[in-house]
Amino acid sequence: MTQVTEAIVLDALRGVKDPDRGQDVVALGMVQGMAIKGGHVHFTLEVEPERGPRLEPLRKAAEKAVEALPGVLSVTAVLTADKPGRAPAPAQAQARGHAHGQGQPNKPLIPGVKTIVAVASGKGGVGKSTTAVNLALALKAKGLRIGILDADIYGPSLPRMMGITGKPDTKDGKILEPKVGYGVKCMSIGFLIAEDTPMIWRGPMVMSAIEQMLRDVNWGDLDMLVVDLPPGTGDAQLTMAQRVPLSGAVIVSTPQDIALLDARKGLGMFRKVDVPVLGIIENMSYFLCPHCGERSEIFAHGGARREAAKLGTEFLGEIPLDIAIRVTSDEGYPIVISQPDHPQSKIYRTIADRVWAKVTGEVSTNRPEPKIVVS
Repeated sequence: MTQVTEAIVLDALRGVKDPDRGQDVVALGMVQGMAIKGGHVHFTLEVEPERGPRLEPLRKAAEKAVEALPGVLSVTAVLTADKPGRAPAPAQAQARGHAHGQGQPNKPLIPGVKTIVAVASGKGGVGKSTTAVNLALALKAKGLRIGILDADIYGPSLPRMMGITGKPDTKDGKILEPKVGYGVKCMSIGFLIAEDTPMIWRGPMVMSAIEQMLRDVNWGDLDMLVVDLPPGTGDAQLTMAQRVPLSGAVIVSTPQDIALLDARKGLGMFRKVDVPVLGIIENMSYFLCPHCGERSEIFAHGGARREAAKLGTEFLGEIPLDIAIRVTSDEGYPIVISQPDHPQSKIYRTIADRVWAKVTGEVSTNRPEPKIVVS
């Protein structure tokens, strides 16, 4: 099979001219963020915001030029504004039916998906991805149709945690088939690039990539899509909040004050864009010695519970710092699957039950936690 290289792709794109400027897209420096993996080509065409809505023919012409190359299996080209205009207010986005980036009103970004829940954190290193994966698998164990999207473009971890390798298939060269692990449909930029390849992309490129992993993937019919967001409150989070009808967000934090400060920012962001916050999970809540069983509160304890009460959201549960969770995640055999009777697996399943109940309206999302009163 002919090897597809960046030079070959750029040479093909030199035949695609900007209709307003009369020069080719390569000479104008419009081609950015190219990624090539096993015959699958992705790149971005950077344009001015005011020209974006009418340059869809240019995007299609660029895709067609690359598709004609020997060895190319699929092409994904996206338009992105180098200087994005003001994002629409949440109410405006809802009124448009969360239309996708090509300006087609009332067309859902991912039809067939009943609910979408984002798993987020204000900062990195709190175990958000581990939580997202085990939460998705716990929901699958309930008999639900579940998918998980790894939206952490800069640090994708889904392939390793789910023990999945190889690139996604495509039947028509346009739509990717999600990889499947333990019955859960999965998509990650990590399936398209080598594990040690750095993603040096600007914010608009990240936003476009996330939209494409939502729109150009055959998710089929799902009861829930769990989205593992990157840490922070930047472009990826805003893309999800404003372009996708999120059913809610789950915030993951560790107990110490510095992590809770960032978790508070994340919760505030979702509220500002009208996304329901389903609750807070305290990860690494305490450490249980595997030898003697002694409990040590390395990062303090109970901070997330107190923060949830202060912010008026639900405390979903606490997950200890347990070596079994780390080992099974690194081995691509998450604890909910590999050790379903483990105490920590039961915690994940309890949290999954609560999240599912809240997004489906089986219980009031404002129900206070029960209190035990001893008289």
